[in-house]
Amino acid sequence: MERQYLLESWLKAQFPERNFTLQPASADASFRRYFRMFLDDKTWIVMDAPPQQEDCKPFLQVASMLAATGVHVPKIWSYDLAQGFVLLSDLGHTTYLQILTQDTDQASQLYSDATDALVKMQLSLQALSLPDYDETLLRRELSLFPDWYITKHLQADLSTKQKAMLENIFNQILQNNLAQPKVLVHRDYHSRNLMVTSPNPGIIDFQDAVLGPITYDLVSLLKDAYISWDEEHILDWVIRYWEKARQANLPVTTDFSAFYRDFEWMGVQRHLKVLGIFARLNYRDDKSNYLNDMPLVLKYLQKTCDRYHELRPLLSLLDELHPVTPESKIGYTF
Repeated sequence: MERQYLLESWLKAQFPERNFTLQPASADASFRRYFRMFLDDKTWIVMDAPPQQEDCKPFLQVASMLAATGVHVPKIWSYDLAQGFVLLSDLGHTTYLQILTQDTDQASQLYSDATDALVKMQLSLQALSLPDYDETLLRRELSLFPDWYITKHLQADLSTKQKAMLENIFNQILQNNLAQPKVLVHRDYHSRNLMVTSPNPGIIDFQDAVLGPITYDLVSLLKDAYISWDEEHILDWVIRYWEKARQANLPVTTDFSAFYRDFEWMGVQRHLKVLGIFARLNYRDDKSNYLNDMPLVLKYLQKTCDRYHELRPLLSLLDELHPVTPESKIGYTF
């Protein structure tokens, strides 16, 4: 209630003697909240980021950086860093996820627009000023998997042998990730953070951007935790991105099979991290809805581990942690 009072007082100072109303717009996985402000016949988005938990400066910095690339991000109208309030232009109500779950025929165009925007972002020279997606950060993210998913969610204890195997797999994953060329990485470039707008897409939730592996955002987009596609579609969209990136002189390998392998190994890092984050959101932050998205993420992980022999030990561990019950097996009679 105190935050609400402070927010309304700040807005009244921005729009003196004018009447407005606020409605919840969304809440993300952090402490940030978003409201839609109605004033006359216009709307704005108001971000409430408590300064004790959130820092608005990265959001403002990345918003400026992305706007300079020509992609569609919210315009910053006003902000108060001390109180943690930001007034933004409104990119509308419609996310990629909402459209794609209703009309899959629009998928090719929407993903084409999203990869066009991704290439523009990755060309940013200002990205060199962003925090580095280095081994320390990547490894910290991987640790979420044993700490939160295995120990807390599955309530399992790994043996010394299993721990050593997992550490070896982590090292191989990191070796691949860190060898990839570095560009601007949004870090959550997926269907819930892309708005259907004109120009398309509108891009939100970019405040955690870093300088990191070139395949990361493409994995976020095409192996999305909230919607899935047949592998033939994913492969087609990856090829189309790769062709665009080459034409734009982005540092992608000329060997597509090598690029696709990097894409998939980057996905292993991300999906291990996401399983840990979803578990943490449930047990620490009481956001249980993310548990519903775990099976798809686990499916991505198992499929990729099955494809590469170096990752088979991780697949074996996943099978041990998720034993198939007799009731779930499919029987065939001939």
